[in-house]
Amino acid sequence: MPAPRPLRRRQLIPAVLLAGAAALTGCGDDADNPAQDDQAEVVGGNPQPDEQVTTSVSVNSLQLAYPEDGLVEAGSDVQLYAALANNGTSDDQLLDVTGSGFEDARLVAPDGSEGAIPVPSNNTAYLEPEGPPSVTLLGVAEDLRSSQSVEVTFVFEDAGEVTMEAMVAADPPGEGEFDTPQDPTTDN
Repeated sequence: MPAPRPLRRRQLIPAVLLAGAAALTGCGDDADNPAQDDQAEVVGGNPQPDEQVTTSVSVNSLQLAYPEDGLVEAGSDVQLYAALANNGTSDDQLLDVTGSGFEDARLVAPDGSEGAIPVPSNNTAYLEPEGPPSVTLLGVAEDLRSSQSVEVTFVFEDAGEVTMEAMVAADPPGEGEFDTPQDPTTDN
């Protein structure tokens, strides 16, 4: 009886591919994949990375308020949280917040009046739940769940514009790993 011949490389590659395909056959079930279900919450939801508008002005810790029932319904309003930092020597101000995912934005200045929000030099304007100052997106275009986002453009008087994704917070303020930006010089 002749000795068995060793497998050649050309014969080994198809055998390995066939074994790999057989192992993956049961991995195609998307039932537990929340990205495949429009109603499921997507895991994540950390605030957006800080974004420089200029070398002096930046938007930090951007996120949208956590919805109490888990859903920001289309047509409703949602508060935007961020820290607007100005490490320059000239004052600036936030004139508007625009985007296609909502009808308008209401800006409330520190004195409670509607309009531009000052961003003083060497200081930070905190857009937080206890505001003013505050920014509220009015009439969101579609339902938003935790960790979903809407594109917003911040319009500054001198610094210009910056566009970012504002993600719905994954947890209510104070209950998750991240809290809304707060002014450290006041008792909140």
